[in-house]
Amino acid sequence: MVLVFLHVAPPNAVSKRYGPQVNAWVYPLFEQNWRLFAPDPDSVNRRILARTARTAPDGSTQVSSWVDLTAVDNSAVKHNVFPSHTTQNLLRRAWTSYVDTHGADDRADSDRAVMMQEYLRNIAADRVAAHEHGTTFGFIQLRVLTLPVAAQGTAAGNRPPTPAEERLLPWWKVTPRGN
Repeated sequence: MVLVFLHVAPPNAVSKRYGPQVNAWVYPLFEQNWRLFAPDPDSVNRRILARTARTAPDGSTQVSSWVDLTAVDNSAVKHNVFPSHTTQNLLRRAWTSYVDTHGADDRADSDRAVMMQEYLRNIAADRVAAHEHGTTFGFIQLRVLTLPVAAQGTAAGNRPPTPAEERLLPWWKVTPRGN
């Protein structure tokens, strides 16, 4: 409660001195924006996929097949009478925040960018670890496929097919348990 108070309070000596620490705790959990009053719906469909790698006892690298994290989320929402917003939005919002802080080069130029990269990595690692039921891995890689949504009223046969944009992120190291 104290950290949230310092975050939303008018500027003062304590919040100025400890601003980076307060923000590092507040931003992954709480976000302030005005989208509740002026929503900005997605104009694209995204599929976020992950694969893992681990070093085998013989020293070789074993790479898993791709796991469609978006499909897992969509299935959890579709088959749940009362789906949570966490299930619906956690991965999508983590990706959006990653793109906002990294741009196209996947380089973290700020503490917030590093934090968002770790946040996205941890979400993906947790989801894959749950999907693979205890398989250990040391690295994770994400692939994001983006396909624009057609404008309302556009007939599917009257528009040229739009190619999907693919973005392959670098391999990220994770702990042996996958997070």
